[in-house]
Amino acid sequence: MTRPQAVTIVTIVALAFAGLASWGVYSYLQTEAQKTKAGQAESIVVAVSEFPIGTKLDQTQVKVSTMPKSSIPAGSFSDPKAVSGRVLVRHVSPGDIITEQKLMPKEGSQMAGVMTYIIPQGHRAVTVGVNEVAGVAGFVAPNNRVDVVLTTPIPRSAGGENISKIILQNVTVLATGQITEQKEGKPVVVPTVTLDLTPEDSERLILAASKGSLQLLLRSIIDTQPVDSKGATITKVLSGSGTTVALPEAPVAAPVAKAKAAPAKSTKPRRAARSKVVIAAPAVQAPASASSPRSSHSVTFIDGGVRTTKEFVLQ
Repeated sequence: MTRPQAVTIVTIVALAFAGLASWGVYSYLQTEAQKTKAGQAESIVVAVSEFPIGTKLDQTQVKVSTMPKSSIPAGSFSDPKAVSGRVLVRHVSPGDIITEQKLMPKEGSQMAGVMTYIIPQGHRAVTVGVNEVAGVAGFVAPNNRVDVVLTTPIPRSAGGENISKIILQNVTVLATGQITEQKEGKPVVVPTVTLDLTPEDSERLILAASKGSLQLLLRSIIDTQPVDSKGATITKVLSGSGTTVALPEAPVAAPVAKAKAAPAKSTKPRRAARSKVVIAAPAVQAPASASSPRSSHSVTFIDGGVRTTKEFVLQ
């Protein structure tokens, strides 16, 4: 190989390596530029406070915040005017991002159809009327969990006795509200509670409401365990309330002295007895003495057919 050819080959190889290095640097710079662009903060609409389901938003209830573009969820908004007049179908907390999934469709009215967005799949929303006491004096709120107690006459009960029984447990409250009814020609307010139930439990609740009165039992937020309830009747309440019930005492039987059976006589010829039977006779009290009282015991020994009685004096 001549010198000019060697120089040409070296030049070509150097140019190839330079091209590869340039391409690598270009790719690296493009990647860093994309990362920088993704990390740039963009405007996003968030809630300024806590709002329940059904709240109609206005521009004073939201604010504009910034966050990296790569962290912004789909369906979010950058302009507060875009969410003005929209109704929430999910509960939001301060700083939560307002997205399209949390809002009712634009064609909906303020409260129309809110419930249909919060009912779990396969469940039903059932509304029942309760009084102030049955509604735990107004302390029941959405997302609380309650037990439902039915008080109704016992079927085929001779005395018409009533029973109170927990028929539903750990039920989620979807909403609380009031409906207006007519009573004696005047409008009256009736509190209502909407519960989240399965179709089977919905049938049980509707039937129970037609057969007796309902009472709600508010559960602790951490108490989700079922309980085994047998129901309560007035008989059980009175007998198990701690009241002492006087019961007739059983008569005490007088002590009965055991008769001593005399040994049965045998007609067969008997052999000489090898064992001795000792029978302790009742104690005989000796006459009292002025110096020291004495008492004695009589003991009868039976050796075969021979009886011997000895008396022992106790000092």
